[in-house]
Amino acid sequence: MSGDEYCHRTAITRLSVSPHDESLLRETVDEWKRGCQIASDKAWECCHSKADVQQLAYDDVREETTLGSQHAILACHQVSDNIKSCISRRREGRKAGKPTYTSPTISYDSRTMTVFPEQEAVSLTTHGDHSRVRADLVLPDDGDGYQHQFLSSEAWEPTQSTLHYRSGEWYLHLGFRKHKPDADETGTTENGTVLGVDLGVKEIAVTSTARFFSAAELNHNRREFKRVRADLRTHGSRNAHRTLEAMSGRETRYVTHVLHTVANGIVQEALEYDCDGIVFEELDGIQRRLSNAAWHSKWAFDRIYEYVQYKAETEGIFVDTTSPKNTSKRCAECGFVHESNRPTRDRFDCRNCDTQNHADYNAAKNVAEMYLRGEQQSSRRRGVSQYALKSGTVNPDEGFTPYTGESTDKPSNPQQSQRA
Repeated sequence: MSGDEYCHRTAITRLSVSPHDESLLRETVDEWKRGCQIASDKAWECCHSKADVQQLAYDDVREETTLGSQHAILACHQVSDNIKSCISRRREGRKAGKPTYTSPTISYDSRTMTVFPEQEAVSLTTHGDHSRVRADLVLPDDGDGYQHQFLSSEAWEPTQSTLHYRSGEWYLHLGFRKHKPDADETGTTENGTVLGVDLGVKEIAVTSTARFFSAAELNHNRREFKRVRADLRTHGSRNAHRTLEAMSGRETRYVTHVLHTVANGIVQEALEYDCDGIVFEELDGIQRRLSNAAWHSKWAFDRIYEYVQYKAETEGIFVDTTSPKNTSKRCAECGFVHESNRPTRDRFDCRNCDTQNHADYNAAKNVAEMYLRGEQQSSRRRGVSQYALKSGTVNPDEGFTPYTGESTDKPSNPQQSQRA
């Protein structure tokens, strides 16, 4: 079955390893690096498909290392992937030399690794005639860690994973996969619903259901990172340089975690309001349009979209974009477009119908409506006709329909709609 028929995820967890088993893992990693280098030396400038690299180098890897047969195959496949990456870089005009292997890491698959979800443990094959080592997965005690959603689910099965050694600890990047929802399970109807999402400056994202993801804490922590980096640069010592490099990694991991959290929240919002799709404005040029967004770096907008896309995929929810034209200046209530409708970055005051709202919330509704209007003219219709609000749905042609027991989507104070 092709990989395209699966959704793939990675759950990173630290391992608790005994001193004896740690020694075995270190030896196994060393043999893995040797095996990969042997295959790389044999296949470089010669072949790159997994089958060809395996045929060419497998026997040498087995004879010159103590790796088992399956790990020798995995090493050949790893080299194949790396050579293909080098070929792609060369085609793009970038330099790429023969792959070398120095990082303390090794690949595992279902034949070389067994996961025990109930015991929160894993068994890993080692080199030579040694038996497997068993290690505990160090998971959050309260069960809130994201890893539990994969370990406790029958839908997700373990697949190829990677063991890493860094900063004196062992980390397992556990791979999981599950079948993508069938087309007939995810097909929408003519009454399908979308969730509009606006990416902003003070708010990382705002949905058409009035969920706000504030950038305040992220901005504060990034300023702190920046202040500490500046202090370290003034010292200029070797130790300060090492600390600076470590801080850069911590900041990247922190920002990535925040973006994942926002993406999870957006998908959960779509599920809560029974949406078939999630719609963003097109990302081309968004950095120019939101140049004052202190929370973002050059890749942050793309990352949020990518995270939402693959998280929504597992729920059978599509993700798409629409033109950003006038979404910040158009009144979502009456359709009036004018620069003066947005007197400040946060406020939206329609000069035609006097509607007052949070500007990003108004924009999120416009993103959804512009998508639906474009969808009516599109040759690839998804069968969606309305977008979700906190209190009901809106069809661009038929207007607002409240949920049972609700009557309006006009809170007296839009800020009261915010949810952490």
